[in-house]
Amino acid sequence: MSNEVLVEKCLLGWKEIEYEVMRDAADNCITVCNMENIDPMGVHTGDSIVVAPSQTLNDKEYQMLRSASLKIIRALGIEGGCNIQMALAPCTTVMDAWSPSWDKKKGSAYYIIEVNPRVSRSSALASKATGYPIARVAAKIAVGKRLDEIQNKVTGKTTAAFEPALDYCVVKIPRWPFDKFPLGDRTTGSQMKATGEVMAIDRCFEAAFQKAVRSLEVGNRSLLWEDRKWVEDPSSPDTYPIGPNDQRLWALMALLRRGASPEDLARKTGIDPWFLNKFQNIVEMEKTLLAKELTPDLLRQAKRLGFSDEMIGTLADRLPEQVRQLRSKWGLRPVYKMVDTCAAEFAAETPYFYSTYEKENEAQPMPGKKAVVIGSGPIRIGQGIEFDYCSVHAAWALQGAGVKSIMVNSNPETVSTDFDTSDRLYFEPLDEESLRDLLENEAGSNGADHLPPSIVQFGGQTAINLAEPLASSGMPLLGTGAEAIDIASDRRRFEDFLSHLSIPQPPGAGVTTIEEALKVVEIIGYPVLVRPSYVLGGRAMEIVHNASELVRYAALALEVDRKHPILIDKYFMGREVEVDAVCDGEAVLVPGIMQHIERAGVHSGDSIAVYPGISLTDDEEQTLVDYAVRIGIALKFKGLMNIQYVIMPLKKEADPDGVLPQSRVYVIEVNLRASRTIPFISKVTGVPMVRVSSRVMLGQTLAEQGYAGGLWKRQDLVAVKAPVFSMSKLIGVDTYLGPEMKSTGEVMGIDHTFEPALTKALIAAGLMLPPKGAILFSVADRDKAEALPIIRGFASVGYELYATEGTAAMIQASGLPVKTISKKLSEGHPNILDVISSGKVNGVVNTVTGGRIPLRDGFEIRRVATEKRVPCFTSLDTVRAVLQALSNGKQDYNIKPMPEYLGHGK
Repeated sequence: MSNEVLVEKCLLGWKEIEYEVMRDAADNCITVCNMENIDPMGVHTGDSIVVAPSQTLNDKEYQMLRSASLKIIRALGIEGGCNIQMALAPCTTVMDAWSPSWDKKKGSAYYIIEVNPRVSRSSALASKATGYPIARVAAKIAVGKRLDEIQNKVTGKTTAAFEPALDYCVVKIPRWPFDKFPLGDRTTGSQMKATGEVMAIDRCFEAAFQKAVRSLEVGNRSLLWEDRKWVEDPSSPDTYPIGPNDQRLWALMALLRRGASPEDLARKTGIDPWFLNKFQNIVEMEKTLLAKELTPDLLRQAKRLGFSDEMIGTLADRLPEQVRQLRSKWGLRPVYKMVDTCAAEFAAETPYFYSTYEKENEAQPMPGKKAVVIGSGPIRIGQGIEFDYCSVHAAWALQGAGVKSIMVNSNPETVSTDFDTSDRLYFEPLDEESLRDLLENEAGSNGADHLPPSIVQFGGQTAINLAEPLASSGMPLLGTGAEAIDIASDRRRFEDFLSHLSIPQPPGAGVTTIEEALKVVEIIGYPVLVRPSYVLGGRAMEIVHNASELVRYAALALEVDRKHPILIDKYFMGREVEVDAVCDGEAVLVPGIMQHIERAGVHSGDSIAVYPGISLTDDEEQTLVDYAVRIGIALKFKGLMNIQYVIMPLKKEADPDGVLPQSRVYVIEVNLRASRTIPFISKVTGVPMVRVSSRVMLGQTLAEQGYAGGLWKRQDLVAVKAPVFSMSKLIGVDTYLGPEMKSTGEVMGIDHTFEPALTKALIAAGLMLPPKGAILFSVADRDKAEALPIIRGFASVGYELYATEGTAAMIQASGLPVKTISKKLSEGHPNILDVISSGKVNGVVNTVTGGRIPLRDGFEIRRVATEKRVPCFTSLDTVRAVLQALSNGKQDYNIKPMPEYLGHGK
């Protein structure tokens, strides 16, 4: 740990500019891209809206910063890529408000903020914005190539020494997780909080900006969205959160609608007036659409500024489909331009396109057999990089089967948006309008008979939600149809479906009002699980223990989705198990069964999953596979399927023959799409699930691919998937595990037996405790009996015990030594937070007393542990697994190449 801190001049309000620079061993240098943050200095660049190329720099400023960038990379002797971040003195309007003491005679002053001698987050954005493959070129330089010896794969004619020039505008907007954590601190600052980002391309800033907003997928929020609190007190500017936060851009638009001037907002926010004037252009078009009759010329102007059909319909009092029909009638269709790195100076070979409303279309329909893979949009909690894995493997599978793959996505961070992953790439928002436009473009003048089919199974909930609107508008789907998806997603239909198959599920119902919810719970009893239909990542899902909680959470679930019923299920706290399967309509292949260490009630994405099931009986395995086969065949669907089960023990009754089953398997839910466990189960079983399912969608049966139905042979290994959390980055967010997903990633441990595999996974996830140390327990009353054997286990492996008053009394009564720590934060020091902060304990066990809104002391305990990087466990099942790994003694584990575990090694 360093004993130094860096104290620097405060540059709040200054412009933040980035340059991506490339240099080879012969000292050839180019600048690949320069980018400008709309948010001024003070906001992490990962949390800033970024524009490429810069829009507010004059030529003198641009050349000054470019020259400085080249000098820096040469002085450091970097061979490869380099990211340089700079602060540039803002315009006079902003400078007078933010740095009035600055000597204006100094002119365009700048400072170097930092230099990253590697590829960075901005490098991915710069690569996708320019079409210049930075990582590829840097790798070639690393093995001795010069820039003039490396061919530019985009143009096929120029070399990597050719500096990109853009004749379009690119806008990146971060995707924050505050729809998951509404009580978290939404302020953006020097600590990055975004989990992902979107990128959009168009010919002008306004259009690219509006496209990027459409791509964010924050509920159904368009640029017209306003918080109710702003509308209730519109006269007070203080009610609008125009400071740095995730709602800033909507607040700025709301104020501009109410007459605020761009210059005044620039003084208050530090945002350059140029951008605010562009926002004003959008507002002026909104007012025109509200006031005037829709004409061909007005509609064209609105589309040129990036207005979606839905926004135009809202403002012009028409349905989105009516706007689309008018566009068709008046010949207003988007054309597609190629990303070519050289402002069309040379003809490019790379099929990488964006839409715009001009005349010349550069994306003529591809000939031959083709299919569209719909990606998953921005990375967010519940929908991460696993769906990019699936999309990429789907594109490769199509190509392998002789079908041209067309990829559509809006995420610059992904492999799916690399220019050479698929046969054609469209960088577009993932909504109905964009998909229908590009599908019609691929059909060309041949009409509906030549529309390429779309695959919706690999892009998470984003893609699956497009199944119904695409099918309704006559767009063909490959594999699973919209009807089967709706059966699995609509609670009432799903209940009837399982009932006809005699497959048990937890009792419950779909409801559309709070009154209906209360009536259902009267019948099935508490606790219940409340959740919306058609969601991913447990959004607005909660375990409810009483009527007041039910009213509160049912209202939240209804707010998330008013089109479909919310689901009220009896909550069973049993063993949770899940399977991923491939169905060809006649047979179902189950590559493996995964058992969760945490019981039902912790979201599957936050649970530790183990392959194969470590405590499943043969009867239970047979039942799990039988249900999967029956469901798949009854749905007559083709493709991937994920099923989640809960296994409940049966009450022991007098049974002279001893033939009563010991447990009962219930189906919790079925998702007819790829799940987050597809990469995991594919890697550990050796079954390439995406490739197999893609070929099934193209008409090849499982048998024709060499796979029989049923459960695939068990591998001689144990694999453990553990979640990874980013809670320390999100101030004010509680870390307890529940039905709503909170993890942002995952790791895998693999070995021949359970304990070593578990140890590897826990170490990788940062959850493993040292062989000796101290642990703090603060356990809710309802969990004390279950916690006592775990506490004894830690004492037996030599751990020193700390506990809060109530838990300590239980430990002392059991005859174990324990140090009692005050939990009441108001009663002086030392208290429980002091013990955690001082590093006296290596881990914290704190179970929640109940409900989403926790008691304040418990929340503080979990937050301090998270911020001090002390493992904090809120599920006793997780702690029990950690103890089991510790009890393994020396924590011995094997280190082998992956093929050896799968039996492919020598």
